[in-house]
Formats: sequence, C-alpha cells, structure tokens
Amino acid sequence: MVTPIGIPDDWDDNNLILFEEFCDLIRTPQRTARDWRQRGVGPRWTRFQGIGRLYITVAAARRFLACATDPRAEGRSDD
Repeated sequence: MVTPIGIPDDWDDNNLILFEEFCDLIRTPQRTARDWRQRGVGPRWTRFQGIGRLYITVAAARRFLACATDPRAEGRSDD
C-alpha cells in the first residue's frame, strides 16, 4: 500500500523547510526538484540572505502538494 504524501497537521505554516528536507518529504530526488525549479515548476524557493541554502515555508509546501494532487492545477504554485 502506498502512503500518501502529506505534511503533518501539527507543523506550523510559518516554519521553514530546507530544499533537501522537502525532497525527502515528497520522496523526490533532488535532481528532479532542481529541474522543476529551472523550468519554473513547483514552489517558489528563497535563499537565506540571498546566497544561502534554499528554503520554503510549510504553508508553501502545503500549497504545492495541494496543486500537485489536483489534476486541474498547472505550473508553479504561488505564495
């Protein structure tokens, strides 16, 4: 049986998820997520101080997953 991908309900929407953590969470190789990023697909990533590691908020990750599971949704999910 396949377990659906989801973010735990007790995670605060304002918390941050690093790029690597997000890839682990959605069970997707980092290479695939980097390709999505270059093509403008998926959540909008931010860098710590403009040069550091990539991150998104828990809320942005939830929106991305909601769009990814809705066949009517296309393209990049917006913050």
